[in-house]
Formats: sequence, C-alpha cells, structure tokens
Amino acid sequence: MSSRREFLEALAALGLASGVSLGAYAAPRFSSDPFALGVASGYPSAGGAVLWTRLVGELDPLPIAVRWEIAADEALRSIVASGEETAMPQWAHSVHVEVKGLEPARPYWYRFTVGDAASRVGRLRTTPRRDAPVDRLRFAFASCQQYEQGYYGAYRHVVADDPDLIVFLGDYIYESSWGRNHVRKHNSGEPYTLDEYRVRYACYKSDPDLQAAHAACPWLATWDDHEVDNDYADDRSEDGMPRARFFARRAAAYRAYYEHMPLPARMRPDGPHMRLYTQFGWGALARFFMLDDRQYRAHQVCPRFAGGSNVVSERECAARTEPARSMLGMRQEAWLERAFAESRAGWNIVAQQTLMAQFGRGSGEARRFWTDGWDGYPAARRKLLESVAARRLANPVVIGGDVHHHAVADLKLDFDDPGAPVVASEFCGTSITSQSRAQKELDAAREDNPHVKLADGRYRGYVRVELEARRLRAELRAMDSVQAPEAGCSTLATFVVEDGRPGPQRA
Repeated sequence: MSSRREFLEALAALGLASGVSLGAYAAPRFSSDPFALGVASGYPSAGGAVLWTRLVGELDPLPIAVRWEIAADEALRSIVASGEETAMPQWAHSVHVEVKGLEPARPYWYRFTVGDAASRVGRLRTTPRRDAPVDRLRFAFASCQQYEQGYYGAYRHVVADDPDLIVFLGDYIYESSWGRNHVRKHNSGEPYTLDEYRVRYACYKSDPDLQAAHAACPWLATWDDHEVDNDYADDRSEDGMPRARFFARRAAAYRAYYEHMPLPARMRPDGPHMRLYTQFGWGALARFFMLDDRQYRAHQVCPRFAGGSNVVSERECAARTEPARSMLGMRQEAWLERAFAESRAGWNIVAQQTLMAQFGRGSGEARRFWTDGWDGYPAARRKLLESVAARRLANPVVIGGDVHHHAVADLKLDFDDPGAPVVASEFCGTSITSQSRAQKELDAAREDNPHVKLADGRYRGYVRVELEARRLRAELRAMDSVQAPEAGCSTLATFVVEDGRPGPQRA
C-alpha cells in the first residue's frame, strides 16, 4: 500500500472510521417493518447454522437487542432454542447468530423479534454428521442477478423445488448500471462508500422472491467482482484507481457484504481483507470447497484499460501462460491441496465463480482467450486439476457461474488433446437475470472446444442438482422470461455423472 496515512484517509472518506457510543441501548420504536430485508440462514452444521437479519428504518445509532427463537415445527409451538443478540449500529444493525446444540439432519424453523415487531418465519436444515451415510442431497446453484435487467422469478422456482441447500456463486449485487430493456432501476448511483454499498444491498434484498429463497433453506455463498468493482483483481481496479483508495473501497464493499449475508463470525472482514474460502460437508455423501478467485488473484495480463479483462491471442500476449500466475493465491492453493487430501466424501464439489473449461476461439497462435476467466490463468487451472488427479479425488465436480450462460464440460489436463483423459466434470450455470452474449458466438466457440458439451446463453435461470451415492443429476433450468415476475421455468437439458466415471453425459 502506498502509505498507511493515505489508506486511513480513504477509509474516513468512505465512512469506515467513525466511532459509535455503545454505552446505551436504543428503545425499539418502529414506524415501519424493521425486518423489511428478510431473514436468512447459512453455513449449517450437524448442530446448528448461522441465522441472519438486519434491522432497517429510522433507527437510533445505538445497539438494539434482538431476540431469536428456533422451533421444531413451522407453527413455532415447540421452541428448542432461543436467545438474544445485539444489533450494533457500526455493523448496520445486522445480526449473525451462530446456533449450536440442534439435532443433525432435520429441519427447524426460526424467527426474530424486537419490541412488538416479528420477522417472517424462516426454515433451516442441519446437516448429517460428517461420516453419516446419506441417501440424497438436493441443492440449487445460482449467480449473477443484475437487479435492473430482470425480476428474480427464478428463485420462486428454486423454492418450489424444495432444495436442502442453495449455493450462490457470485455477483449478488452489481455496482454498475448496464444492459438493455431494464424492468426496474437501482435506487442510487455506483457505490464507493460504506453507506452507498449498504443502500445497494438493501435495494437488492427488497426483492420478495430473493427473500423467499433465503427464508426457504440455508445458503453457502461466495463473491465475484461486482460485489466490489467490475473485473477487479486483488488490489487493482479496472479503471486505475490508486491502490490506497481502491483498498478503502474494497473494505467498504467487504463490510457491506458481511452485513447482508448469513456468514459466520470467522468471516467478518478486517478492513480490505476477508477470508471467505472454506469447506462444507453433507455427511459422507458430499463435500463442497467454496473458493474465492478475486481477492488473491494475479492481475489480468495485457488489459485494455488500466486493469481488467481483455481478449488476447498467444501472439499478442505471451504472459498469459506464465507458470507463476495464480487465480487463487498461494495460501488458498495450499489450503485446497490439503482439503483435497483430507476429503473422504463420495462426491467433491468445487464451487467457484466462473467457467473453468478452456473456451478460446480459433486455433494455433491465433486462438483468442478471455483473460478474466480461467483461460487467463491456464497454469493455475492445470495445477488445480493436477491436484485433483494426483489425490484421486472421488467424483470431482466443478460448479460455476459468471459467464451468463449454461455450460457443461469435460475437464482435462490437456484440452487440446481429444484423447486426453477426463479429470473432472463441470456445470456452469446461467445467470438469474444478467444478460448474455449472442448465442451464435457461443456456438462458434463450442465448435473450437469439443470438450464443451453444451453452451447456451438464450435463457436466464439456475441449475438444479440431485446427488445420490451412485449418480449426480443436473438439470439446467431456463426461465421463459425475466421481464415478467410470474414467468414460468422449464428444464433446458439434463446431464448425469455416474459414480467413478468423470464426464457429464446427457440424460
């Protein structure tokens, strides 16, 4: 960082350095619903989960006591746990309750109260014990929900699927306004300060279908770039913002992210740093490795602007293939290597942000690659897949988002060799609302990449997964429209992965 003084000055300018008196508690008086942003649960365990809410409205800048209760029934007659948590003003009166002592592998219902106000009732589900046999896991994964470009009707269909878990893979908010045919508008300009990021999250979380999905089951979540700034990489912004100022902006964005998501206290940010990567298990059946490919990555090579992505050929940009270039950073790579080695799960799900399979256009030195995805970090991709192969990881499956189209692929150490063995299976989900590139471009790219079995950007939607000991079944869900809140949804294609046989096969 250029200087600590510059960073502290930038923090103050962005609203991250103000003190708050904590000697008194606010008396809860509300002129509107303080739970208007909903409730959520996340990161469940065999004995509990994280419960989240955030109080909103005309609140005094003082701590507020919030009561929570968990019941064994939806009517909340059989209360099995309860307590009180303090909503602190410096954390936007958000609440993160880490509940313990529940029974494994069963549903519970919860709510919050403050004064005479009560939240909606949410449902959480505890996980099976780590080594417990499990017949089935149903989960959905989603990404990229640009608020202006469509309604979140996909979540209405996710809720109807009754999943055990939702995995969100990045771009929960968008910092910028872009795209065509907007159906609604951001209620503010591009955020830079903490208060501005809080306003943007409140805008997104006001959506009723998103709230319903959070209330329906626990979430796991990671971020991508738009939670901070398009195409940022580690300490570099897209537009050349000075490093100290960008770190201050990143600190504001990370803090607002924590304030609005059901994350455990161990993920609480420390200024511009926040450890989000982790692993999560569902009995003996599955283990998820939740990755962060933004905070620690090497800068994109040969950028068009001061930073950010580009589309380049080998001839134009030889630096793309340098072996030291990392997508995850050395520490996260080492952690993932150990986690792979320790996993005894029947299925191993690598949950990360974007398409991992090679998807360049053309051939030879004229082949062109997008530098913000794994194609911009081919040595790091190969290192990860080599680790999967060397550890003989059981049934590795990579899931991702970011590119705004459904994709299904074989993952190989050498994508240019048609005879190279398949190391892992990949499913990349389309966006909840964010607009895609032209389908003719995807069709042309798929012709140059035979390991990609499907690439379809015509629809917005999500991916529905049913996992059993002997088979994974993935359904690519496609919305009829995101221009109408009540639009229907259908299955575009279904693929299966059989136990012990990497590579998705069309059902």
